[in-house]
Amino acid sequence: MHGKLRWLLCIVILFASCVTVPPPARLGLQLPPSALGEDITLQQHLTIERNGRTDQLDAALEVDANQLNLVGLAFGQRVLTLHYDGKKMTTWRHFMLPEQVRAEDILEDMQLTLWPIAAIRTALPPGWRIEDQGMQRSLYLGDTLICAIQYGAMPRWSGTVKLENFRYRYTITIQSQPNN
Repeated sequence: MHGKLRWLLCIVILFASCVTVPPPARLGLQLPPSALGEDITLQQHLTIERNGRTDQLDAALEVDANQLNLVGLAFGQRVLTLHYDGKKMTTWRHFMLPEQVRAEDILEDMQLTLWPIAAIRTALPPGWRIEDQGMQRSLYLGDTLICAIQYGAMPRWSGTVKLENFRYRYTITIQSQPNN
């Protein structure tokens, strides 16, 4: 019996050593707020679709040369705050917010969507590339499409934006209104 168990364990180890772990789909992108090149203040409504579930979130976003501030609201209650000065990110999250909602991922998706492509390209690790075809932006790892972003209007933060992350299988639709 012990011989069969030892043999089975050897096979499991052999197969496990053959499995390659895919490189991370997240870039760890943290560009300085000044790299946006403009000051913006927006009210946003986000629809997040993942695993057959749809969630809604309202957000207020302010970006100037020195800082980025984001406040997320669900059912009129604050569920997330994010402050980033280009060096340090501070966050607060409601205890009911799912663990999968990470401030680092929110910042990365926001910067992939809004920041100029030249600023993003300078921060990409080897093997990654980003392409901009007018009203669409695509992020690749090697030849694999990781993320596609569709814009409804220019400037990119006006109108409706749809971000699809194919690696993590979620879609975010963002409807923005300038805060007058």
